[in-house]
Amino acid sequence: MPGLVRGDSQDSRGELLASRHLLISQSGAEPHSEPNNDDDENVLRRTLLTLLDNKANGTLRELEPQVLAAVEGIRRRMDETLVTATVSPAMLDQWEEATLSFGRQYTSTPPLRLLCDVLLELSAVRAAMSRRQPTDLQERLCRMAAQLSGLSGMIMINLGDHRLARSFFRTGRTAADETGDRALRAWVTARESLVPLYYGDAREALNLAKKSRDLAGQTPCAAQAMAPVVEARALALLAGTSGKKEVVDQAKRALQKARNAFSHMKANEQEDVAFGYTERQLFFYQGDVLTKLGQTIEADMVLEQALEKYSDHILDQTLIRLDMAQCRVIEGDIDEALEVANNAARLLKPEYRTDFILRPAIEFGKAVEDAGWKDHPGLKEFYELMGIGSKKA
Repeated sequence: MPGLVRGDSQDSRGELLASRHLLISQSGAEPHSEPNNDDDENVLRRTLLTLLDNKANGTLRELEPQVLAAVEGIRRRMDETLVTATVSPAMLDQWEEATLSFGRQYTSTPPLRLLCDVLLELSAVRAAMSRRQPTDLQERLCRMAAQLSGLSGMIMINLGDHRLARSFFRTGRTAADETGDRALRAWVTARESLVPLYYGDAREALNLAKKSRDLAGQTPCAAQAMAPVVEARALALLAGTSGKKEVVDQAKRALQKARNAFSHMKANEQEDVAFGYTERQLFFYQGDVLTKLGQTIEADMVLEQALEKYSDHILDQTLIRLDMAQCRVIEGDIDEALEVANNAARLLKPEYRTDFILRPAIEFGKAVEDAGWKDHPGLKEFYELMGIGSKKA
């Protein structure tokens, strides 16, 4: 978003000019009436050299006015740094509440609109982090930076830009590392694993999911449930509907691990769709895994439950309905499959038709074509409703 970058640059120049003005105002009418920090340090260096000079016999008879001024100047600047650079706990409380609010809006606000709000908050946090802060406040700022960066990565996935998504997750990992919080680091890594999962590299998704699981360790947290779900989805992609029994069993064991981990999560994390992991997400992704494994009877039951719980999130509703349609293709009921898919397409507003949603739509269309129904009028209608046309190639 070039506009945001330019705005950030202008803000930085404004802060610089403001700080220079403040320094001039505090120092009096003459810009050079008070020595700057380098001048004070030079005075002390010269004094030190004098003390080391044998002619002075290692001492000064008295503190000269210039030396006193240098000492006072350095002390005063330290005071200014300690006082002016500190963000108030009340302000941090407001930022943390805003961060949680953005997480709640993730399922109901159009991606680009939410991204703008999140990035403006991230910019404010960055400005605070650029100044010296007490350790406890700096850790809170790093936590917010990790969460906001991770949320930005999630939004970029929805907008279809996997390159920027990876960049935001990388930033999130760096910030999370500063906190020493294993659960937070595991959350960022689990969220990052969705990028290769959605964009065609199931093996990398599997590796990142395992890394997230290792980071989480025995700590009850969202990543403990999320990581094995990603692992199961990656295994399902690798195995396909005709996968070997051992791979199917491995994917189902991963789902069972996710369910067990979910039962040990804190109640507030079970209700947080962005920074936690909810029951409806568990149902949705379990249904997705079963669909990709060709377990259509089980998948139908789970997807119906998931759809009931996703009344406020059109993107996931669409993905669930496409999975339902895919089940019908596997069972050979093409008419029913296209009816389900077309109903999903009619509910999807143009602003949500990003690459993120077009990819599974194209995959569904290809499945119908591979089943021998390339000329089905319902398939043509589906392509027109989704606006994919030539993109399916």
